[in-house]
Amino acid sequence: MMERDAPALILAPLGRDATVAAGILDQAGIASTACPNLGALTQELAHAGCAVVAEEALTHADLTPLADWIGRQPPWSDFPFILLTLRGGSASINLTQLLGNVTVLERPFHPSVLVNAVRSALRARRRQREAEAYLEERKRSEEHQALLIRELHHRVKNTLATVLALLRATAGSATTVEDFKKVFADRVLALSRTHSLLVDSSWRTAALADILRSELAPYDEDASERVHLAGPEVELSADLAVPVGMAVHELTTNAAKYGALAVPEGRLEVAWHISGAGSDCVLTLCWTERHGPPVDQPSRTGFGSKLIRQVLQHQCKAALRFDFNRDGLSFFMELPLPATPANPALESAPSADPLGPRRPLLDQVTREAGRVAARWEP
Repeated sequence: MMERDAPALILAPLGRDATVAAGILDQAGIASTACPNLGALTQELAHAGCAVVAEEALTHADLTPLADWIGRQPPWSDFPFILLTLRGGSASINLTQLLGNVTVLERPFHPSVLVNAVRSALRARRRQREAEAYLEERKRSEEHQALLIRELHHRVKNTLATVLALLRATAGSATTVEDFKKVFADRVLALSRTHSLLVDSSWRTAALADILRSELAPYDEDASERVHLAGPEVELSADLAVPVGMAVHELTTNAAKYGALAVPEGRLEVAWHISGAGSDCVLTLCWTERHGPPVDQPSRTGFGSKLIRQVLQHQCKAALRFDFNRDGLSFFMELPLPATPANPALESAPSADPLGPRRPLLDQVTREAGRVAARWEP
């Protein structure tokens, strides 16, 4: 029931007083409910707009339950009572103090007097309810603001920690100041691109395809189809999107320097699919480079591959594999992917390859791993 329709309660135990009062209000279009006793009235107060009470109904009654209800009202509430007294009498001081927000009407009175008093009381109660709604909304806003501040603090700390880790690691692998400046700037920019994708979704998720496109678009601007992406729509939570974005940047940087993206005839294919369902979902991603420059398998692990293992294996609990051959690099990742509202398809993800008529890329690349190669930067 909407507050504007909240009824006026009537407690007038003598004769036909309650019936007459209800009839007057009904003719004025005001809903009312007659209560048989004070206990029944007290139980209905929380859902009413006001109460019309004859003084004789309170004179010898136990007022404790009514006083308790009035005393427990929240700060926004001051329930309106209309107290009907007898001609020549005066309302008890104790009663008016008990009721608090009370309008006293001496009987007999013209029907319009009762109607006007009830309408004023209902209007006052409606404004109290509006104040309640405003206070509740303000409380929710303040709680939400406090949550956002805590979340911002957490994210800023995590971001600064990530930048600091990149700074230290890049400084340890750079050979010159200029090399350090360029590599570090590129890595921070890659981090910022992933953050931008997360900001667009209020820091909830980022699409895997968008993360890949943000890194690979500069290498496929001439419509040469050097880069091909294939896979279902997958949203990564912020905890997964940031490390995956960093890993994609390292793979892209390596491919641009030493791999398939370093020569015009080079080709890169990134495909992914989902297997399992519910809490057992796994995202399998295959990064396949072809027709790149021939290189020897690296004699030691460079910083790029170390960083990928650090952020994906340690932070995301992903299983990784690097396959090297003279035609390019194949990188495989199996990433546990919890089902979320952003990924409803994960609730019942098919175990079959969702790439449709395309060849099962993971199986093919596994069979062809002997002919793929790349070099990782030192």
